Amino acid sequence: MSQSQPRVRTGIIGSQFEADVHAASIAVGQAVQAVAVASPTAGHAQALADRYEIPKAFTDYRKLLDDPDIEMVTIAAPNQLHCQITLEAAAAGKHVVVEKPMAMTIAECDEMISACAAAGVHLFYAEELFFTPKYVKAKEIADQGGLGEVFLVKQTEMHSGPHADWFWDVERSGGGAFMDMGCHGTAFCYWFLGRPQPVAITAHMGTYVHKERTRGDDHSFAVVEFANGAIGQVEDSWARPGGMDDRIEVYGSEGVTYANLHMGNALPTYSEKGYGYAVEKAPTTRGWSYPVFEELWNYGFPQEMDHFARCVRGLEEPRATGRDGRVVQELLFAGYQSAGLGRRVALPFDPGPARRPIDLWFEPVQ
Repeated sequence: MSQSQPRVRTGIIGSQFEADVHAASIAVGQAVQAVAVASPTAGHAQALADRYEIPKAFTDYRKLLDDPDIEMVTIAAPNQLHCQITLEAAAAGKHVVVEKPMAMTIAECDEMISACAAAGVHLFYAEELFFTPKYVKAKEIADQGGLGEVFLVKQTEMHSGPHADWFWDVERSGGGAFMDMGCHGTAFCYWFLGRPQPVAITAHMGTYVHKERTRGDDHSFAVVEFANGAIGQVEDSWARPGGMDDRIEVYGSEGVTYANLHMGNALPTYSEKGYGYAVEKAPTTRGWSYPVFEELWNYGFPQEMDHFARCVRGLEEPRATGRDGRVVQELLFAGYQSAGLGRRVALPFDPGPARRPIDLWFEPVQ
């Protein structure tokens, strides 16, 4: 940014894997600057702050919100905390970047959207697939008519399981692999197709590998039908060994495009001794591995954070908002309901009193 448009001063709430991603992405950004970190675990905030030369560290996020120097916060805390932190951040006049999935319930999403609107602050939904360079290029090709009429979009994300223990606890996370990563796939299909109204979802899921760790699903399939006649197909897994697999396929009446997020940016490597780091979720670097370069840029995280900062300065219009997060939240509830009932579920969908999407897999609304 120019001297007349200083970088947006941002506080990071959280200190583990996703907070580290935020900090690393902000560190290479042009429009945003991390000035504080907050985490309740002793030493964690300071460790992240030291790693990225962030000047302030707090053990209470409310002290971060009280800091008048901070204009925007990123929320990289467990899912069940997203709503409360967002409401307090909005009341403090801070713009909000909330990690996916947006919240635990649709009602929480509505509350978050209303609170930020009333406070006059942005509510950004941190869906990096809207910014992933390969996927952005695929959408550009489709939007230019290069594929004809797009009728099917597939998104797959699979790995061996999440980083933090709270993901495995459905009380804190709200669900399993579909909650954790199906939010990416459903958001991607919705965005890629131009945000048509979802009209139905059919899902299947199970706990196939990690029964000793979680009650949540560790592999899921979902088919989303949209009002324009197109289909989104989403597959997610916590049961795939060997590191992250993230890819898309797009089919149109006059063309097709495929994108594998990692393979086109990887160096096929064989090592008998192993080495440092290859790619997210890869458990070993012995034997054949596929180390990637510029990993965060290939995911789209720095572009996402810079975009949100430019929106705060009024230089761009938001490309990922709380309304996107709400659409996804409804699909998550309806998807778990579909898997619980074993049939197609129409949208709009009212989850009733369910406190978490996965509740509708355990006990579907009749």
